[in-house]
This record gives sequence, C-alpha cells and structure tokens, in this order.
Amino acid sequence: MTNTNKISDEKYEALTLLTAGDFKAFLYDCDGTLADTMPSHKKTYVKVAAEGGFILDDSIVDELAGWPIADVVGAINERYKTSFDPIKFSKRKDQLFFDEYVEQIQPIDYVVNHLKAHVGKLKIGVVSGGDRETVEKTLKVLGIFNLADVIVCAGETPHGKPFPDPFLSAAKKLGVAPKDCLVFEDGDPGTKAAEAAGMKWVRIDKL
Repeated sequence: MTNTNKISDEKYEALTLLTAGDFKAFLYDCDGTLADTMPSHKKTYVKVAAEGGFILDDSIVDELAGWPIADVVGAINERYKTSFDPIKFSKRKDQLFFDEYVEQIQPIDYVVNHLKAHVGKLKIGVVSGGDRETVEKTLKVLGIFNLADVIVCAGETPHGKPFPDPFLSAAKKLGVAPKDCLVFEDGDPGTKAAEAAGMKWVRIDKL
C-alpha cells in the first residue's frame, strides 16, 4: 500500500466514525469535496480574468469556495474594483473548464468511497455552487452521477451558499427533515449554509 492510499484509508475510517448516527440523508458538496477540482477551477478563474486584462489572486476562490460563480465574480468586482459581467464571466469560465479540465477530474477517494458505501442505506444528495451542466458532467466522470437521489446547483434556489437555501431545497426534495441531514463540505461558506439550515456538518479537508 502506498502512503497516499494509506492516508486515504485513514481518512475514510475517520469520516465513517464521524458520520455514525441516526442520519437519514447525506448531502455532499461537489468541487473540493467529491471531486479534486479546486486547482482547475482556480486556473479557469485566473484565465478568464486575464482575458479581461486583470491578474487575479486566486486565493479569493478558496476563500469563497462553494459560492455560485456569478457571486464570486461580484465579490471580485467589489474587492478589486473590476467590472466583469458576472453572467458572461460565468459562462466563459464554465466553457473553459469543460473544454480543458473536466475529463481530467480525479475523485477525492475517501469521500467518494464514503458516498458509495451509503447508497441504499440513506438518501444521497449533491449540493453544489456550480452550474448543473458542469456538476452533472463532473459526477459522470467520477462514475457516481446515478448514485445521487437529488442534485441542487447554482441558480436553482433564491440564494446560494452561504445561505441555507440549497441545503433546505435538497432536504425538501428528499423528504428528510434538516435535523436528519449531515453535510460534507470543504469550505466555510458551505458549513455556514449547513448551520443556517439547521444541519450538522463535516469538513472533509480537516480530517
């Protein structure tokens, strides 16, 4: 066993222990939680910004992990006094990610394995700040698209993360009370959204 596999196995065991209980639904974020996509997403933000003549510090992408792209662009405009059109920026970023990166996506093994281990035992949801086309393609590349009972994506609720709307929407569609859901996230916006929804959460990057 390689050291990488050993670490993944240890994190899987830790995740399994943390998630034991009487939960009826597990709600997983996609980017940075199920899929190791954050480096690629940061590159696409930087590239699109560069096309507009701005050199972007990609740390803001980590800071706002889980936010819908258009909201991140709005934050970029506010912080750096830029004037990107959030909708046009989002579409260009999605296209760039689709064309250059999506087929290379790798799973975050211990989280994907955790999801697979609980299929049929409780309800499974994927709740993402990405657009539906990109999220569905990502899940298909990972081979887990058909394992989710519900998928909630950017623009499908009145507000995105860090507001509770996406998680509450997933719980409603699954027919599960918020208190019976457990959320898996890799960023503060997602955990804040889970707390606001009345759900417990696990930071998969802190195991």
